[in-house]
Amino acid sequence: MQRLKDLKLSEFKPKPMLVTDVHIPDRARFPVIDAHNHLFGDPEPSEVVKEMDEAGVEIFINLTGNTKFTFTEEGYRVAKRDIDFFIKRYSERYPGRFYCFTMSVFADMSGEILIKSDDFADLAVEELEQDIKKGAVGLKITKELGLKFRDYKNQMIAIDDSRLDPIWAKAAQLDIPVLIHTSDPAAFFQPLDEHNEHYQTLRLAPEWSFYNSYFSKEELLSQRNRVIERHRKTRFICAHVGGYSENLKYVARFLDDHPNAFIDIAARIDELGRQPYTARDFLIRYQNRVLFGTDMPAKREVYRSYYRFLETKDEYFDYPDYVGRFGYSRWRIYGLYLPRSVLKKIYYKNALKIIKGLSI
Repeated sequence: MQRLKDLKLSEFKPKPMLVTDVHIPDRARFPVIDAHNHLFGDPEPSEVVKEMDEAGVEIFINLTGNTKFTFTEEGYRVAKRDIDFFIKRYSERYPGRFYCFTMSVFADMSGEILIKSDDFADLAVEELEQDIKKGAVGLKITKELGLKFRDYKNQMIAIDDSRLDPIWAKAAQLDIPVLIHTSDPAAFFQPLDEHNEHYQTLRLAPEWSFYNSYFSKEELLSQRNRVIERHRKTRFICAHVGGYSENLKYVARFLDDHPNAFIDIAARIDELGRQPYTARDFLIRYQNRVLFGTDMPAKREVYRSYYRFLETKDEYFDYPDYVGRFGYSRWRIYGLYLPRSVLKKIYYKNALKIIKGLSI
């Protein structure tokens, strides 16, 4: 009899013996707009376009257009710069293929103090207007709002801080969407113990743990919702399945109550794919409110994994982890085989409707 050795949790990587069909689409059934992504580390434009062409992606939207966005083992780093760099390097070289959002002054992430003076909103609005004139098509707000950013009095800035209201109002006036990332997976707000389903992830990326954060996950979402309620003329894209992909009943109520809100599926097929019946019903019901996005490097194998998830009936398969950092899926997922009419809307039609200035 073979003697069993004790394994560390990180060493346990079972190979499923389940025999299932495999259908990996080379290209999506319809044109694709990747409405939630970043150009990690300024890759060569021709290389990105090659990957896009191989996977059938017509448009790539870089949400962090006025920054250099780099993912490292210590987390991601953001260095603020002029949006002209993105426009010249990507948009002008490949017209119609690359668009961007601006982070405006929210991109100044060199320290925790964001609101350095009482004229913060005026500065943000001024830079937002300038970047939109240069070619940006939306405003991106990172999860640091509510989790990290403080004002000059060292007070944590709530998402619904009234000092920010002129920024959301200006987005409506400019007819641009605000893509806002609020909170993170629910387990990121739980204790790091044997019950945490993301324990392996958080052990390797402890900076992603928000246990005992100043605002709870529930309060962060409530703050965001109050902003959306106050600014009904502004279109809000709530990233990562509205910030609560583990609880689609909550997201459904949120969408029902906030007609000016939309969601994307970026970096959350792991959550959707382990609840395939509920996720399929949800995406069909809210097919007019969902955008396609990956939030991962523009690689054909990443896109094909998303197509497999959305289009096929494949069972119990691996999904791409975040930027290849962990190398092993926490669990496996199932395909949703969505109807063709729903796929068209998620892949590109909704993005064309919500983000002005795009065309394919």
